[in-house]
Amino acid sequence: MNLFDLSGKTALITGSSMGIGFALARGLAQAGAKIVLNARNTERLNDAQRTLSAEGWDVRTLGFDVTDADACAQAIDGFEREHGPIDILVNNAGMQFREPLENFPVDAFDQLMRTNLYSAFYVGQAAARHMLQRGQGKIINIASVQTAMARPGIAPYTASKGAIANLTKGMATDWAGRGLNCNAIAPGYFDTPLNAALVSDPTFCAWIEKRTPAGRWGQIDELVGACVFLSSAASSFVNGQTLFVDGGMTACL
Repeated sequence: MNLFDLSGKTALITGSSMGIGFALARGLAQAGAKIVLNARNTERLNDAQRTLSAEGWDVRTLGFDVTDADACAQAIDGFEREHGPIDILVNNAGMQFREPLENFPVDAFDQLMRTNLYSAFYVGQAAARHMLQRGQGKIINIASVQTAMARPGIAPYTASKGAIANLTKGMATDWAGRGLNCNAIAPGYFDTPLNAALVSDPTFCAWIEKRTPAGRWGQIDELVGACVFLSSAASSFVNGQTLFVDGGMTACL
């Protein structure tokens, strides 16, 4: 199982103070990686570090705003200079805003795109510039089941996640020949803080159970295996792909 061993690697996970990002950070740590947590909320970021450090993992924090291109570059350049290479990047930072498209506020659209899409470009570019110099690196963008499908009230979110899949293809096209593996993970419906309103809705939960072949919500730890695979040597010839982890939702009508 050495193919999946991440010992000696350093992984930066954006938006990792809670939810999916935190679970992926813990999973990568369990696979042997040193972890760099990122979030804008300093209190939650420090709480996450304390939790993982108490479990015995090597954890640092790197607080910066992923929607600010200059801040991304400065933070990553500074970390590489002071602490060494970032070998794995997981672009997880994201947000949701629900409103019928005809009423969707322009400022909310802009914020959503900056958080879900622009951040992957900003952080990905800043990290890749160092990875390319070394001729190796792993970039994993977090897409969504909405990369392939849409639901009422979240058209801009759907647009952002569709764009993530194509950005991932573009990253692979530009960088695969120079040693980088760039892929995406598309979670289905998972029980996360971002989905709290949906999880508490009995009607929606019944729809999820009926619509998903697995018959249930996903649990965030079920995303860890895909992330470890795409972070490791086991995925050395996998590039530009979006791996759906959705209980079969996108496989059926």
